[in-house]
Parts: sequence; C-alpha cells; structure tokens
Amino acid sequence: MSFLKTSEYKVYSTFIENLANKLTKFYYSKLNKPFKVSNKLRGRGYDPVTSADKAFEKFIRNQINLKFPGHQVIGEEFGHKKSKSDFSWIIDPIDGTRSFVIGNPTWSNLISLNYKGAPVLGLANFPILKKYYFNVSEKTSYVFENGKKRIIKVNFDAKYSTMKLSAAFHGSLTLNEQKKIPKILKRMQFPCADALSYSHFAEGKIDLVLQCSNKIWDIHALIPIIKAAGGIVSTWENEDAIKAGDIICSANKNIHNKVLKLLKPISR
Repeated sequence: MSFLKTSEYKVYSTFIENLANKLTKFYYSKLNKPFKVSNKLRGRGYDPVTSADKAFEKFIRNQINLKFPGHQVIGEEFGHKKSKSDFSWIIDPIDGTRSFVIGNPTWSNLISLNYKGAPVLGLANFPILKKYYFNVSEKTSYVFENGKKRIIKVNFDAKYSTMKLSAAFHGSLTLNEQKKIPKILKRMQFPCADALSYSHFAEGKIDLVLQCSNKIWDIHALIPIIKAAGGIVSTWENEDAIKAGDIICSANKNIHNKVLKLLKPISR
C-alpha cells in the first residue's frame, strides 16, 4: 500500500528536484569560499561542523517553510521544529563534513520527507559532482547528471562470490570486533565514500554497503531511494533501517542473508 497518492508524490518530488538545483546554485554563489570549522566533541574526539553546514540547513529550512509551512522539520544542526503535521523533513545539510573539510567531492545534502515517521521521498544532492539522486514513488528512483535524468536500479543479479562490497566502520568497531568478521574484512575492496556509496549501490555500481553509527539524517534520505531502486536496506540485526545505527544495503536477499550471518558475532 502506497503512503502517498500519485498526485502527492508528484508535488513533493518536483519540490525536492527543484531544491537540488537551488542547493547547488547556492553553494557556488555563497559557500564556495573559505569556511569556519569547529569540533562538536571538544577534545573528546573529532566531529566537525562548519559554517557551511549551518548555512545550508538554514537555506533548506527556509525553502521548506516557504512551500510547506505547517510541516515538521528535524535537522542535524538546528533541531526539531514541531507541529501537528504527519509530514516531517529530515535534514543533513552536509553529509560527509570531514570530506567537505579536506576538499573531497563526496559530501552531499541529504533530505528526506517522512510521512508518519516513515521516509517516503529522498534526495541526495552532490554539488561538487553536479549530480543528485532522488525517488518519485515507491518503485522509481533517478540519478540526474550531465544534464540528463535516468532511472536507476540495483544489480539484482549480483552474486555473493563476486559482489562488490563497500564498508566504513566510522571508528565504531574495536580491533577485537573486527577480528570476528574476517570474511567481511577480506571483501572490503571498494572505497566507502559517504552517502555516495549508498547512491552508487542504488545505481548498481556496488552490490553491498555496510556502515556503522548512522544517525537518522545520515540514512533516512537514502532509504526510499534504495528501496525504489529495488535494494534491501536494514540494520545489522535485520531490523527496520528507520532506526538508523549500523546499516546494511544488499542487492538481493541471498547476499543480504549471507552477510547478516557473517555480522552476527558483532551485531549489537
């Protein structure tokens, strides 16, 4: 059963596609310049936030408020704007801030539209790469690049024996925990690049992605894109990825189930 009517999907998908173009223009007109960096953890680790993160989130919130003023908004930098609406927008203004800080082009703007807590539409916009990923329904996802939009699908025919696996533990797994998953470590032969890895998975370029410690704003925008492209996404405990945390995305059930078994020794 669809969460939204076809007409509603059209309204919201048009909005997020227009927003992707606005965000890229905003970056090149306002934010492609020196920026300030501060550490949220203040000596207890490193979790950077920049002036650009905050500027992006303010811009996104303003665009949402202009079009859908009654909707709830939850952003990484400015918290939760509450209302009685069943609709909420989940914002990661810059996913991959570490990449942004050092000049890697893999950072993105992640935006999810949730209905009654469930992500129904997602946008992953990559300003430096001048491309973006989004879905328009439960069954159709697109990538826009080089001036063209095309439908994307996962690699349904992927096999465990030859799968392309991309993984990042984000410092969440101890060395002893990693020693318990040697078959996973051996297969980690493809780089993990922030939300771009999830996007490449939805495009069929990667067959499986593993990441640790995702927050809701890290994964909610990707969930509807991945599902509409035919992918499977869950936690490492095979629970709903809406909960965030440790995430696995697989091209088919065979790969998903095999890798979940390999992860059992360290599933939390």
